[in-house]
Amino acid sequence: MRRRRVCALEDLPPGSMKLVEAGRFGVGVYNVGGEFYAIANYCAHEGAPLCTGFVGGTNVHAPDKPGRLEFVRDGQIVRCPWHQWEFDLTNGRTLSDPDRRIRTYRVDVSDGEVWVTA
Repeated sequence: MRRRRVCALEDLPPGSMKLVEAGRFGVGVYNVGGEFYAIANYCAHEGAPLCTGFVGGTNVHAPDKPGRLEFVRDGQIVRCPWHQWEFDLTNGRTLSDPDRRIRTYRVDVSDGEVWVTA
């Protein structure tokens, strides 16, 4: 693994993603509300290009409203474009099976530049 430049900080505003050539499939670097995360562009289920999937939140059962769902973690969940598996950008785990995960990478910001170690 090596440290790679992603882009200037201003080119990765909150809610956006940049795909970096690294490894066999690439690495997606995401800005989630000013926090940066990076994941492999490879779904642990069947190998889909995960970073082309929709990024949003997920529905969970509302603890104070039995039978109701609420939308949470907006911007932290990427959904596989092939089979809709949901992955947490912050730790790489699937929401349906926390024992399955995708690879995550370290991201840092230095002198106005975003870097990933992949």
